[in-house]
Order: sequence, then C-alpha cells, then structure tokens
Amino acid sequence: MTLTAAPDVIELPALALVLLVGVPGSGRGAFAARHFTPGEVFDARAFPDADALRAAVAARLAAGELAVVIAPATRPLERAPWSALAREHDVKAVAVLLDEDRAVLEARSGGPLSREELIAQVSELRRTAGGLRAEGFRQAWHLRGEQIGRVGVRRVPLRVDRRDLHGPFDLIGDVHGCLEELRDLLTRLGYVLDGESMTPPAGRTAVFLGDLTDRGPDSAGVLRLVMGMVASGAALCVTGNHDEKLLRALSGKAVKPLHGLDVTLAQLEAAGPAFQAQVRAFLEGLPAHLVLDGGRLIAAHGGLPAHLHGRGSNRARSFALYGDTTGERDELGLPVRRDWAAGYAGAPLVAYGHTPHASPRWVGNTVNLDTGCAFGGALTALRYPERETLSVPARAVYAPPPRPLPPGQPPQE
Repeated sequence: MTLTAAPDVIELPALALVLLVGVPGSGRGAFAARHFTPGEVFDARAFPDADALRAAVAARLAAGELAVVIAPATRPLERAPWSALAREHDVKAVAVLLDEDRAVLEARSGGPLSREELIAQVSELRRTAGGLRAEGFRQAWHLRGEQIGRVGVRRVPLRVDRRDLHGPFDLIGDVHGCLEELRDLLTRLGYVLDGESMTPPAGRTAVFLGDLTDRGPDSAGVLRLVMGMVASGAALCVTGNHDEKLLRALSGKAVKPLHGLDVTLAQLEAAGPAFQAQVRAFLEGLPAHLVLDGGRLIAAHGGLPAHLHGRGSNRARSFALYGDTTGERDELGLPVRRDWAAGYAGAPLVAYGHTPHASPRWVGNTVNLDTGCAFGGALTALRYPERETLSVPARAVYAPPPRPLPPGQPPQE
C-alpha cells in the first residue's frame, strides 16, 4: 500500500503515537520543534536506553496525551515496537516519513554515519516505506524535500472527544423502540414537541445512551425523533449493540433477526429506501462513547473503564458496545458479563445502560440507566450535573424479560 502524499496541511489525531520516520539529517528534530511542544517530543538521543524511552512514551500515552517519537526507524523491526506500544494503549500509530533529497542528506552528514551507510539507510527506508500501514500505522504521511519545511500540521480531536460541551445534560437509558415513553420522559424533563424533534429547555442537551431500537413497538418512530433531535442540536447519541446490529443488517451483512430486530427491519422496510438510507448514515456517524464536560462525564452504552476513556480503538469500541464480556453464554444463551462498575475507580462519572435493572443502579462513580422499559419497567434519565434521576413507567410489557430484572442501587452518600 502506498503512502499518503502530503497536502499543504496534514491532519493528525489529537491523541496518537506519532513516529517521525527518517534517516539522520532528514530534519526530524526541526520538524518536531515546529509542530509540537517540548513535552510532547521524545528523542531517543535524550534517553539512556530504549527501555527508558519506551517507558517515558508509555507514561504519556497512559495519561491520554499525544506522544511524538524520534528514534531509529528506517527498518520495519525498528518501527514495530512503536506500533505495538500504540495498540497497547489503545491509540492510533501515525508515521510521518521525512524523505529528504539525498544531496541534502550528504551535505548535512558529518555524524556517525559514513556516506555509504547513509545511502544504505535511505535505500532501506524507501524500500520498506510502502509497508508502513501494513506494519500497524493507521496513518502514514510521506513528505518529500521542500514539503518537509512547508507543510502544516493540524490536530484533529477524536470523534469521542466532546470535552468542549459542558451541558447541562439529560442522559437517557435504553429506549428500545418505546416511543410513547420517550415522549413522556422528554416532556417531564421540560422538552417541547416540535414536529419530528423536541426542543430542550434552555441550555440543556439530551444524550441517548444507545439501543434505540428493537423489542418495543415503534423503533422507526424512535429513530425519527432521535435523528431529528441530533440534527437540530437538541441531542447527542452514542451507539449501542442493537444499533450496531441494525447497521450491519442495513449494510447487507448477514445477521440473525432476533430480539425484535425483525420487527425493526419490517418497520424500516415500510418506511421506504430513503428513510433506510438516512438511518444507515445516522448510525454510521455515531461515536462508541462520548467524553463530555471537560472529561468529567463519560457516556457509553455498555460502560467504560478509565483506561479506555477518550480512546478510539477497537477494544474501546467493543467494551462501550457490549460491556465486559467473558465470551461465554449462560443457561439462557445470554452473554456472561463481568461487573466492571464494581472495580471502577475513575474520577469521571460514567453513565451507561445495556444491562437492565429494576431501577437506576449507582455503583461508585457510575450509574446504569437501563431500567428495562421494553420489559415493562421504566425509561430513565439522569439530569447532569444535578445527578438526579427521573423515570416514567412503561405503558405495557412489550417483550417478556428473559429473567426478572435485578434491583437497582441508590447512590452512596
């Protein structure tokens, strides 16, 4: 796979491990000084050995901060530890290849490399550069000659990072097709029906915690309402495992139409291809979780431990959608899940759903808002930052629960 030729400005994830790839004399230090702060840059020459360098970079990634590495990287074996470290910390590995003209490199030589060694490193780098993405680098930019000094760098926040939004918020648990209950709850929260959307009280924003569809009577209606609210700026939404399965079905992938998905698909079929396309685009654009209010609030369907907050990896996405699963099934065929909230010690409040309880379940600094509306329970919202919950009862039992809903847990004093 070929490298991406650089435009005038290259976009880098705001949280990533960036490896500056090049031979001595290619200008890696000068490039780093122009585009990154000293605290973000880790130059191998400043560390006593590779282990010390790796430990320093790992500590920065663990803190959720971007790290830029200048280290020997002309061969795949030299680059492999850095892509592996990025995976370990659930961040993207990005390579920026500084491919300076050979004449310039030779003019700058005078270090430990002979002319022959320099030429050999350049040849090796160019021979293997096309495999950077195959080595695990999610982005790989190729800067040549004058581009190295001319190109700009722009940081791009991850889709899950909405720390800039401070609320106040109304976080809403699993709706599962219960349109009338959703309208009841929003009305009690002070929202006003406005066509296919609802207008929030001044300054407030609804945050849907996923699983909009299936089991309840009107998944298509819920989608219309939530999509309208998101489009108008009245709401945010994260994806849930039922939403993910619906997206796979709408994308033509083979899925088992269980747990009400068959009814949802029939409703979308009756609504026509234009609406189906809108739903698909909406679901494709949903983040797996959201970091809100300066990092003080996390919204995730299945919950999320502290070390995955703000991460865009497949591991973070899987946890946010499905919770902490063991890979086993119980006697009813349901996934066996660990109680991740019991061990959570993070500072941000995590609001989630996915596992229904008879009432909101507070454990430490987490709250489960799935109160089993489609099973005849209730639909629940958390008012934030007030930390007050509000529930409306289900109008009917739309789907029999596989087992009685376990009790919730009030907040600890």
